[in-house]
Amino acid sequence: MSIDNEVELLRRYPIFRKIDLAMLKLLCFSSERLSYEKDQVIFNAGDPGDSAYVLIEGHAEVTVPTPLGPLKVATLGPRDILGEIAVFGDVPRTATVTTLSRVVALRIAKDHLIGVVRQNPDAALELIGILAARLARTTAQLRGAAPSVPN
Repeated sequence: MSIDNEVELLRRYPIFRKIDLAMLKLLCFSSERLSYEKDQVIFNAGDPGDSAYVLIEGHAEVTVPTPLGPLKVATLGPRDILGEIAVFGDVPRTATVTTLSRVVALRIAKDHLIGVVRQNPDAALELIGILAARLARTTAQLRGAAPSVPN
């Protein structure tokens, strides 16, 4: 895929929509396009947060480790971004992401993604919205998964 095609692809993502063309081209040029087969782990909870991934094709499952085993907290698909919590929180990965189908993703290095967000307040606001929605969804799922306590 050409840089121009990847730029047009990224423009479909809310976080990248308002970024200027030159910055998007640089981001695409510095990113890596990866393919994964079904049931392949993209990253594990605890891994270093060295990059984020933009899903282009396919679906992936997000699980968090619990004492009772992995707990599914989300299914992500095209136009979703993953791994951003570890990048911006400067913490190890908080979840494991496993493909549910063949997946094509754009891997964006931590430094490049942070640079884009620093220079683009609209991207930062969009990212905050994504993180807030993800936190609310995960909190609701964890609340539902907690064992009930008898009165």
